[in-house]
Amino acid sequence: MSQRRRRSLAFLTSGVLALPLLAGCGAGDEEGGPVAAGQDIAMTSRDRVADGGVVRWAVDTLPDTLNTFQADADATTARIAGAVLPQLFVLDAKGQPVANPDYLEKAEIVAREPKQVVLYKLNQQAVWSDGREIGAADFVAQWRALNGKDSAYWTARNAGYERIEKIERGKTDLEVKVTFAKPYTDWRSLFTPLYPKQVTGTPDAFNEGARGALKVTAGAFNLGAVDKKTATVALTRNARWWGRPAKLDTLVLTAVPRAERPAALAAGRLDMAEIDRTGADRIALAHRDAKAAKGAGGAPAHGPGASVTAAQATMSWAIAYGADESKAKEEQASRAANAEAAKKYAEEQNALRTFAVRKSLEPAYTQLAMNGASGPLADERVRRAVARALDRKALAEIVLKPLGLPAKPVGSHLALAGQPAYADNSDALGGQDTQAAQALLADAGWRRGGKITEPSGAKAGPEASSEDDGKTPSGPGTGNDGLYVVGQDDGRNGDERGGDERVGDEQGGAGNPEDARPAAGPGLSPALTVTPLAAQQQASLLAQADVARAAAGPDAARDTAATTDAKGAPVREGDGAGQGKASAAPAPAKQARTSGSMLAKDGKALSLRFVLPSGPGSESLRAVGERIAQMLQKVGIQAELKKVADESFFKDHIASGQYDLALYSWPATAYPATDARPIFAKPEPAADGSLLVEQNYTRVGTDHIDQLFDQALGELDEGASRELIRKADARIWAAAGSIPLYQRPELVAVKPSLVNAGAFGLGAPRFQDIGWKKSPAATEKNAKEKK
Repeated sequence: MSQRRRRSLAFLTSGVLALPLLAGCGAGDEEGGPVAAGQDIAMTSRDRVADGGVVRWAVDTLPDTLNTFQADADATTARIAGAVLPQLFVLDAKGQPVANPDYLEKAEIVAREPKQVVLYKLNQQAVWSDGREIGAADFVAQWRALNGKDSAYWTARNAGYERIEKIERGKTDLEVKVTFAKPYTDWRSLFTPLYPKQVTGTPDAFNEGARGALKVTAGAFNLGAVDKKTATVALTRNARWWGRPAKLDTLVLTAVPRAERPAALAAGRLDMAEIDRTGADRIALAHRDAKAAKGAGGAPAHGPGASVTAAQATMSWAIAYGADESKAKEEQASRAANAEAAKKYAEEQNALRTFAVRKSLEPAYTQLAMNGASGPLADERVRRAVARALDRKALAEIVLKPLGLPAKPVGSHLALAGQPAYADNSDALGGQDTQAAQALLADAGWRRGGKITEPSGAKAGPEASSEDDGKTPSGPGTGNDGLYVVGQDDGRNGDERGGDERVGDEQGGAGNPEDARPAAGPGLSPALTVTPLAAQQQASLLAQADVARAAAGPDAARDTAATTDAKGAPVREGDGAGQGKASAAPAPAKQARTSGSMLAKDGKALSLRFVLPSGPGSESLRAVGERIAQMLQKVGIQAELKKVADESFFKDHIASGQYDLALYSWPATAYPATDARPIFAKPEPAADGSLLVEQNYTRVGTDHIDQLFDQALGELDEGASRELIRKADARIWAAAGSIPLYQRPELVAVKPSLVNAGAFGLGAPRFQDIGWKKSPAATEKNAKEKK
């Protein structure tokens, strides 16, 4: 199997063009510049943190496996590994990998010629929980399991490990010498996490032994009970830990769907939980109401029943106590249920007053993806016109400004602000320019007022034969109102509509507790981990659907259709995933008409199907989608918004190529040369005639971009490697397959006294420092004792 295909077994996101900025923009004296938003974790020195206690931290699901190198590993797998297994390199607050002194005294390249050699000098106190020293045998076992030579190991990826030639003991047992057959710039990504040889030593142990238990660990915490009944994983303080001891006795990871987290926080089941915009606004409203009421009590002026008018209340009372006994009984039951819901909501709001919301920006960005495989978007000029029609700052403000977060558009596909490889290369494509967009479309042959000879309702993109995936709920409250054509269904033109009416400055938000209003926000992407997990990156996109599906209920959560086989086989065009199964409808009759103010070419209107998820947690995403459609309308492009069921959004549309436009997010990575290449690799024909797209779901790529990634991967001069990454990013911008929009918001509800925890931003948690802040009296007492 080729190296390129091996890399594709995991991650979940050309034409002639003069590029004045192909070298990539310089990053200045401090590469990457400042982060867009710093960590918000109530950083506190350890002497002010109490010893002992329990923290209950929400996760999306219990993990299917504890082996991060398997295809079904998820964000919970990574969180557990970060607490209980060696992490040789961890991410700092700017998302940069730094050596972890708990495990390493030093790690460096000691030779470049004739071959790259990396020497690891281990912390002499580092031992596994069974008392054995961490050493070369563990490195060798993990390399052999992951280098791809033994197919008995069911691995999701082998990036980097396949470039190693040999691993041997150094001068002492504390030294491990790794020699590479081919140079590898991302060598720091390897052996994090490091598993004991008991897990990686045999295929059986690797494939099955670490799925539900880890008998040997080496972190600040040990793995305790995994309880499926209570949906919890207990991590307990490691008595053998040689570093600074964990402040907490126990860290309990508790699986709670996002939609249920406000209630779980209020009920005392959680101390910390990442929440969406709705949850953050509920906490902001709780604080506002507490200040306004000052003990007055009464039901809040929001929540269940708050929108009922006086006339509606009067009518309800009249029916409940009217002469029609049947209707009266039904209405009385409804009134009782509503009263109970209002009471429960009020009680929850009282409890939510005790929480704070810490906020930053996630290590992930939302992009507009354009399917360049067929239809109008196969023409690079049309893709570039779409990009030039977008006001990316306005789109970022829809999501981030109400939260009080910086709303600067992301300028790179391959890094985020603060990371060393970051540079804003968007000028390689150009900013918002309506006239430039119209000129590109005219050059591509699209004209206003052109004759339309296609059947009425036909589409120009890849979904011309399908209007629904057959799985999308419809009707009020489902998030799917059918096919929505901007400028046609709403009877308006221009850019007047601002998307979701609940998202805007006048509505307030979590960033302004004094003037907040309920609103729903985007779902969650898993946090950046130091590991260059192509597998976790694929899982991150799948997890977006899983999170919303879990929120929708247990029946929906059990529908876990995957886009890869049991060993993570890559997506191929033509596999039939998500293909429509309904019988073909009779061809509509052709009608003579013109495109009016919209564009047409060769008898077809320029109409693009814009696919968006319909479930809870995606309200802001849909608001952004509507705003994009309005921007496109200004240049004559008709966008047909199609809201589809969350469980089919990725599998049946994105992965299978059944879309023109789509919004979804990619996680950032500290190792773009390794992890980002499959996302932007040029699709290749496979032996069976299908198209191997790896994780490049836009189907847009060039040989030059692939070459730049390959050069960056083998360049050991870190500055030169980063410059090659910037060049690749400039080319990706120019190809206009995907347009980064904004870094996703990170909102975390916490008890105010919980410190060194919250919105970690680009950094990794330091689990042993998380704890409860000492009371002022205890802090004063400790100060006196020290004197």
